[in-house]
Amino acid sequence: MTGINTSQLRHDHNVHLVDVEPRPAIFRSWERVRYRRAHWFVECLAEMFAVFCYCYAGLGATAAFIVGNILRINGVGSLLTIGVGYGLGIVVALVVSTATSGGHLSPAVTLVHVLFNGFPLGKAARYITAQILGGFLASLFVYWQWNTLIKEAEAALKAGGLYNAQNFTSLGPAGIFALYANPAAPLGLVFLNEFVSDFFIGMVIAACLDPTNFFTPPVAVPWIIGMSYGAMIWGFASNGWAANTARDVGGRLAAIAIWGTRASGGRYAAIAALTNIPATVAAYAFYEFVFKDSSRVLTVAVKEYHHGRTAHLEHREHNLDDNGSGSDSEKSIGAERLGK
Repeated sequence: MTGINTSQLRHDHNVHLVDVEPRPAIFRSWERVRYRRAHWFVECLAEMFAVFCYCYAGLGATAAFIVGNILRINGVGSLLTIGVGYGLGIVVALVVSTATSGGHLSPAVTLVHVLFNGFPLGKAARYITAQILGGFLASLFVYWQWNTLIKEAEAALKAGGLYNAQNFTSLGPAGIFALYANPAAPLGLVFLNEFVSDFFIGMVIAACLDPTNFFTPPVAVPWIIGMSYGAMIWGFASNGWAANTARDVGGRLAAIAIWGTRASGGRYAAIAALTNIPATVAAYAFYEFVFKDSSRVLTVAVKEYHHGRTAHLEHREHNLDDNGSGSDSEKSIGAERLGK
């Protein structure tokens, strides 16, 4: 880093970005507007982009696997690469978005915050809409980028008389975007597979959110969640596993937009879209009852995280006061974010 004010480092514990890296006037002006009038929009944009990142990486790996199998192209994809794609996508999504929106990535996680942490219901509705839009846009981009090979795969299926039987399954082109259960599996078993796998991921997320858990420092959280997600794909995706309403509904809407209502998924669609919500809520409640302890101390990393977050919000409030441009309602919003 260049241009650091060393006296600032010696005498002020909190060193803000503006102290070491002055930004152009246009960005400073935008930050003032963003905080006063558009912060909700930026948070939703962050959630949308986070889900886009996670789905984009996973869907790309899925496209390689499905198209490669249909066209008999060796070495372009496998269940392993799909798990790695989604896992790394989650890592990138959390790294990019968490500082801005909290990195929910999932309607189920957002609803957990509503039920247990007082997250505003109206804000939750905006987050969930943004998350589904992120999954939808990621699906469209992957379709456009893979369009030529997808068309070749469809032509190959039609030439072999397999299009109607395979296209709207987990091994067909539509299965890149919309999730389909194994047609031979009873829906009860599919539901159980979905619920248990989602509960597992919910427990991992709850453990990562526990501020007294010394084994989950904030810097490790994206990797823990991403690797856990990959593990569930490797072990249970073959039986039908959706995991995330935003990914499922967004991808299914994209598939319907491309192939029509035949891509809807039938009765399995409801299991795929909704099961993760009660499973995640149940996992969080279970963690609260069994593993949480109010007498435990916060980890050093978590204290540093909250100290940095508070200093950030106080700095923004101070700037509003200095500019004399913050209305009472704007300042009350900032105070709410500071927990006052």
